[in-house]
Amino acid sequence: MSVSCAVSLVLNVHHPYVKEFSILAEQDAGFSEDAPFENMNLSPGSAEESWFFEALSETYLPLLMLFDRLEADHVPFRLGLSLSPIIVQMLRDELLQKKYAAYLDHQIDFGKQEIERLNEKPALRRLAQHYFDEAVDRRAALYTRYEGNIFKAFEHYQQKRNIEFLAAPATHAFLPFFCSFPEALHAQIETALSFYRYSLGITPQGFWLPELGWSKELDPFLRSYNFNYTIADSHGFVLGNPPPSRGSFFPVRTPQNIMILARDFCACADINRMSQEGPYRNNSRDIGYELPVEMLSPFIAQNGARCQTGYKYWQVSDDDAVYDPAAARKAAEEHARAFLENCAGRLESARRFMGEIPLSLCAFNADSFGRHWHEGPQFLESLFRLAADYRELQFMTPAEYLYQQPISAFEVSLPEYSSWGDNGYAQVWLDSSNDWIYRHLSRSINRMIELTDRFSGSSSLKERTMNQAACELLLAMASDWPAMLYRQECTVYARNQLEDALQNFTTIYEALGSNYISTEWLTNLERRHSIFPHINYHVFKRKQ
Repeated sequence: MSVSCAVSLVLNVHHPYVKEFSILAEQDAGFSEDAPFENMNLSPGSAEESWFFEALSETYLPLLMLFDRLEADHVPFRLGLSLSPIIVQMLRDELLQKKYAAYLDHQIDFGKQEIERLNEKPALRRLAQHYFDEAVDRRAALYTRYEGNIFKAFEHYQQKRNIEFLAAPATHAFLPFFCSFPEALHAQIETALSFYRYSLGITPQGFWLPELGWSKELDPFLRSYNFNYTIADSHGFVLGNPPPSRGSFFPVRTPQNIMILARDFCACADINRMSQEGPYRNNSRDIGYELPVEMLSPFIAQNGARCQTGYKYWQVSDDDAVYDPAAARKAAEEHARAFLENCAGRLESARRFMGEIPLSLCAFNADSFGRHWHEGPQFLESLFRLAADYRELQFMTPAEYLYQQPISAFEVSLPEYSSWGDNGYAQVWLDSSNDWIYRHLSRSINRMIELTDRFSGSSSLKERTMNQAACELLLAMASDWPAMLYRQECTVYARNQLEDALQNFTTIYEALGSNYISTEWLTNLERRHSIFPHINYHVFKRKQ
């Protein structure tokens, strides 16, 4: 089949590190290595931790289930998934898995309560029954069909070439801010690559820039790790040096031979607009914030905050209108049809001025389809089903598209500094709400480099301590914390998580300086922040 236009969908699968492991709860439960979670309180440790459970229920499981339906109906589909090492480890974490199972059980029990409570309100009762059935289906899918291993299910589709995995930095750091610290960039990339190779057995060709944060200084770093391509936002791409003659419809090649694809501004704006139109569900209005506290005990975090129950009864466009799943599904199908028509029209117009196949690349956080837009997975399913009937338009993964283009077709251009987010540069991650972070990170990075030089060959205890210092510093570098502070979203939690990681690093630095390390304290810290079990602190070593 002759293809004259291509669409590539890339979803960034990432979530802040929100595992809550209370040492007091552990002691109360009689923690032991043989039965580590027996009798432990499995309610969400924080409202932020429940976000992860929402993402599982609303985004990751629905994505897998739509892939299953497409495969069963022999509908072709292709997309890229950027896998943050943080999210993969959270998906595999035994405590979080047990907490999520408890979360689903609470949803099922709460659904029975809601069905009874709404007995005299038929429209709301039908919705409660709908959510109850969804919770039962998700629990059955997760622990029967996927055997409790979501990543393994994604890997199945990667092996069938429906999905292409992209690499991401270890803790989703906003990389342009660390270009003056080559050791920090190397640590983020090397730790991630080691994790992919050791834990997942993959070596991704593409590299996801967190928040699409691009700076020309990143070009040699990406080449040194043999990545083939990355993605930049459209405004930085078209303002590149020199400006690409085909705009954002065709990739360019940097001086270091990294292929850069541009995010399609118009296509992404269409999807953002469509998600706010029509009879879609209001995802921010949950019955968990309206019912009396005594009816919500399973959905009250350990700090007393209310958590979302998943039972949402109202439309996004009209708070007084009851949500209708059938009408919302129909609207998602119509929006998918309109999106394809708009996209095909733009690409066909571009093709008339090009000798190559134009590309529309749509890059989003995966949460945009499900957790933030409930009907997002239905929209994607409709998109792939409708696209199967388009003769001249085809969905491709980024690497699949690049391999089909002659190398001589790529112009050499270096995109301008850019990101997505407010105003398209770095405002979200650096303004008056969060600028204080970076002086502490700068000092800590210099201290980590110093420690790596001083303790190049250490005893097993010092090696454990140094490895944990590297983990704490990487956690502190995550882009999630400044973004949450900027948006005034769970600011206390974000500040606590950041300050905790920085304080842990400082404690280790001072302990190594005084040559005294508390084994008990270190062990507890390793349990709380159990990421990158195979990390080697030498990733922060100065490059010769």
